[in-house]
Amino acid sequence: MGLFILTLAVSLFFAFWNGFSDAANAIATIVATRVLKPGQAVMLSALGNFMGVLLGTAVAATIGQGIIDPNIISYKLILAALIGGLIFDVATWFWGLPISESHVLIGGLVGAGATAARSWSPVNLIGVWNKVIIPMVASPVISFSFTFLFIALIIRLFIRFSTVKINPYFRLLQIFSSFFFSVTHGSNDGQKVMGILTILLVQQGFLTHFQVPLWVIISVNLTIALGTLLGGWKIVKTMAKKITKLRPYQGFAAETGSAIVLAASSFMGFPVSTTHAISGSIMGVGATRANRAVSWGTARRIVLAWFLTIPASAFFAMVVYIILDKFI
Repeated sequence: MGLFILTLAVSLFFAFWNGFSDAANAIATIVATRVLKPGQAVMLSALGNFMGVLLGTAVAATIGQGIIDPNIISYKLILAALIGGLIFDVATWFWGLPISESHVLIGGLVGAGATAARSWSPVNLIGVWNKVIIPMVASPVISFSFTFLFIALIIRLFIRFSTVKINPYFRLLQIFSSFFFSVTHGSNDGQKVMGILTILLVQQGFLTHFQVPLWVIISVNLTIALGTLLGGWKIVKTMAKKITKLRPYQGFAAETGSAIVLAASSFMGFPVSTTHAISGSIMGVGATRANRAVSWGTARRIVLAWFLTIPASAFFAMVVYIILDKFI
């Protein structure tokens, strides 16, 4: 029972950290455009995340059953996956780099699973490729392209009007788009920890089949919302100010584009990255103005961190599993 409580606590802390660091994704654009003050934006995001977790469990099933063989799941494996992932996650947060919590968790599961089995055989390589790697590459590209075209359409429709006239309308619209993005963030990211906890409950005999219990949904929901309320301002600065400067109509387009990508991914059970989606959208906004409007140096640092996330998290999870194996 002691190990179960420890694993539950670490899982919920991971959910808290998800909300804490990923709050930046949900509020970066609305803070950058000064539509809402940071405190107001965080409250709106927390509410959206809270509602989003309740929308389904398709992503939870992918995490719980589609990454590694559920039969090798144990307390040690889950602890190693979460702690190893958190090591890399906290390090990149310290440097202000917005990485994917999804890929941190997936990398941790792959590394801990392979170490536990002393083989790569438990890792569902086809599932990881189809539901993780391909969406990882595709989501920022789709978000970039959609937002680029959406901005071009907005400019074409409103070219006759001055920004002074249209900004008040887009400021209002951006409140709705930011909330929509927060809901889709919760519907995708919130389910990942739910999947981990549920498969652990199944393997330890607390559940007879994979069905996310209500108490797991509520617990993860509340911890993500709490993390969102406390926020991660280092990453807000990178996302909102260092990639490109934003106006309300651009923030509205970026949030809408990335939210649509996230909503579609959640429906299909793809554990995609909210970070990748919103970053791609913000870059798409900048690209409509000119190449120089995007800080490609910052963008390159972010993309490098993306590609390092899964292997680095897997490595740290391997090390943590070896240490835990000696003491537990």
